[in-house]
Amino acid sequence: MTDYLYKCLPQKTYQNGDYILEAVQPEQIEKIRQWRNDQMDILRQSKPISKEEQIQYYENYVWPEMDKNKPDKILFSLKSNGELIGYGGLVNISWEHLRGEMSFLLDSSRANNKGTYHSDMSSFIYLNKEICLNQLAFNRLFTETFEFRHTHIDILKENGFILEGRMRQHIKFNNKYSDSLIHSIVRHDFVK
Repeated sequence: MTDYLYKCLPQKTYQNGDYILEAVQPEQIEKIRQWRNDQMDILRQSKPISKEEQIQYYENYVWPEMDKNKPDKILFSLKSNGELIGYGGLVNISWEHLRGEMSFLLDSSRANNKGTYHSDMSSFIYLNKEICLNQLAFNRLFTETFEFRHTHIDILKENGFILEGRMRQHIKFNNKYSDSLIHSIVRHDFVK
């Protein structure tokens, strides 16, 4: 089986201790679909994704991007000790403005353990900053996070992300409107 690789990246894998990032592979997309459906309340996803929809999405919108010099999105799987534990990457990329939005989702069972979540997400951020701000030489990496995700927000701050703004009453969660928070890190803050 051929590995799926991004043409725009100089390496196949990126490592931080026991953590490895690599392009999402076909055999991983079913687990990712299950995690997304389990955690819809923290995602911009309004309905469960079927197996067929997941396959079509990757065939039409992810795999074709890998051969581009400037893809619209770069999706990674996150492994720890060889086991798939999460995924995410860069979405809403603007090559003209050298920016991307960081996305991150962890295996549902790991996401419920605050210490594990902290370690996993911090390593994911470390690797994404290296790729985005050093290797791709982007100027800006940003995130959108629903305000009720306190642990997620704390980890962003610990890893150098700065709160830039608040989109008031941006989403409806449990029949109540909630804000979305925008955090970012710019290359000047990261590359010293």
